[in-house]
Amino acid sequence: MTKTATIFAPSRAALTIAALVLPQASILEVASVLDPLRSANRHLGAEAYRWRVVSPDGAPVPLTCGIELPSSGPLAAAVGADALIVIAGFRQAEMATRALIVTLRRVSRGFRAIGGIDAGPWVLARAGLLDGHRATVHWEDLEDLAAAHPRIEVVPDRYVLSGPRFTAGGAAPAADLMLHLIRSRHGAALALQVAASFITTAREGSEPQISRAAPDPRLDPRVAAAITRMEQRLDAPEPATATARALGLSPRRLEGLFRAGLGTTPGKHALDLRLQAARRMLTDTRHPVQEVALRTGFSSPAVFARAFRRRFGQAPSRLRQSA
Repeated sequence: MTKTATIFAPSRAALTIAALVLPQASILEVASVLDPLRSANRHLGAEAYRWRVVSPDGAPVPLTCGIELPSSGPLAAAVGADALIVIAGFRQAEMATRALIVTLRRVSRGFRAIGGIDAGPWVLARAGLLDGHRATVHWEDLEDLAAAHPRIEVVPDRYVLSGPRFTAGGAAPAADLMLHLIRSRHGAALALQVAASFITTAREGSEPQISRAAPDPRLDPRVAAAITRMEQRLDAPEPATATARALGLSPRRLEGLFRAGLGTTPGKHALDLRLQAARRMLTDTRHPVQEVALRTGFSSPAVFARAFRRRFGQAPSRLRQSA
């Protein structure tokens, strides 16, 4: 197999993957990448997949759950692997230092394929490694990645293959991606066996990360449809009466459905969605507080601050400082 041949093709050759895990990544994302490979080896009875974990400085990686993940060394220790997968989560802009980006750009030519999981595509984008490619990222970051890197075709898919680049939006899509890799190299039967080991099924990469049609199958479909409208209008919220009218319901009927299904009213749920989105922007991005207020549908920073303080017990500026 040539150096440029895709790793997503039938092959019995052993495949070595290096996982660059950044601090504040999720243990679930790491497991979603590595455990399907381990399971595939178990079912095959052979070491078809090999892997090593590297970190920015070679030290153990502190994950979001408080566990430290052992590392085989710094990014330079990834050289020699067939593919590099960057796994990142919170505070990627801080964790992916300029020195790491420079090193990533320098060593990138040595891999047949490079991928990113969750916020990993941000790191690849900052290194210029996704320019001219289709890519995805965690759904909370889709709009910001597209705005910051216009040379990337950003799509809301679960995972995306684009030449020698591949990206996935989070832990569950990463597992789908690895099952696709196993299926591509060793056939559907092995991929089914691996999926069965984890009592799951693989989803297609082209599926959306968030199923807008039914956020929770236990919800009344009319409540699910209302939530979808709310999520689509975070920056320009509509009154509950308008939501009810769009769904062919009376405001009283919609409120009854929300109380039965969620224990709250449509208006309170819509406000909470906006405040939760604002909280994510404050902790995970560098958007000014005024922009966060605007993007979550508040008429002024003062109105936003009062609502935020009532919900979370502290001012937006205080949360930003602590984050």
